[in-house]
Amino acid sequence: MKYRRLIIYVVLSILVLSIYGFVIRDSSSGKHTGNGSGQSIIKNKGSDTMVNLAQAWAEIYSGVSDTVSVEVSGGGSGTGVAALINGTVDIANCSRQIKPKEKEEATKNTGKEPIEFIVGYDALAVYVHKDNPLNKITIPQLADIYGEEGTITRWDNLGIANSGCRSDKIIRISRQSNSGTYFYFREALLGKDRDFELGSLDLHGSKDVVEVIGRTHCAIGYSGMGYATDHVKMLEVATTYDQPYYAPNLENVIAKTYPIARPLYMYSLGEPTGEAKAYLDWILSDEGQKIVEKLGFVPLTSN
Repeated sequence: MKYRRLIIYVVLSILVLSIYGFVIRDSSSGKHTGNGSGQSIIKNKGSDTMVNLAQAWAEIYSGVSDTVSVEVSGGGSGTGVAALINGTVDIANCSRQIKPKEKEEATKNTGKEPIEFIVGYDALAVYVHKDNPLNKITIPQLADIYGEEGTITRWDNLGIANSGCRSDKIIRISRQSNSGTYFYFREALLGKDRDFELGSLDLHGSKDVVEVIGRTHCAIGYSGMGYATDHVKMLEVATTYDQPYYAPNLENVIAKTYPIARPLYMYSLGEPTGEAKAYLDWILSDEGQKIVEKLGFVPLTSN
């Protein structure tokens, strides 16, 4: 009886250790396992601009590969980079390029240098309410709306009568400071030495920006062109007053004429291997890039 209990104890111990070993991270392969279905898990986190695209990739890829599950979450580019630095994700999504200091921290903390992949392009559109009579704007005008000590605070400063906005005061919609979109838009308008004026309405996600503008006649804001709805209008943008105006669309991004366009990035810790590499290869393939275009972004295959 004593030996029988010992045998049962040993068997149960082996079973528990096997389960435990299944759910922990395999640090040598750079992937997570243990969703109960025998699938490998790729953890993917970051940019809110890219979150819809990343979720679409993950959902479709699950139909391509029955051995992998991709877990996607947003939170902003800064959140994705922080997770990369901490070694808690396999792939970080960024709508801005990783900073040298961040790359250094990730390498020091994990022993692996972040590897950059450009996975598509995005035009950062400037949105107003659909009934706003404004149709075009320049980078200097946007800088005067958003920048410190800016002089454009009312719609009549832009030479229009925005009848839907009784106060005529421009409501600036922006993103939170951990957003790659915030970082990119600020630098595109103001350079590296000037900051945004305080008092904007700072929202968490790209979709939120467009939804608020669609309900607010006085508002102006910025978000990816893929988030456009019937309730908003995307303005044509010129680099300076004496330059042509261009709409945020696929053709103008490809031609490099729209002035607020940017790459979309994914970062892995070290050269990706195994399932993570297969997933990134698929994203960069024609099949993965078709999803980029379907969701309103610009695929690599267009360039």
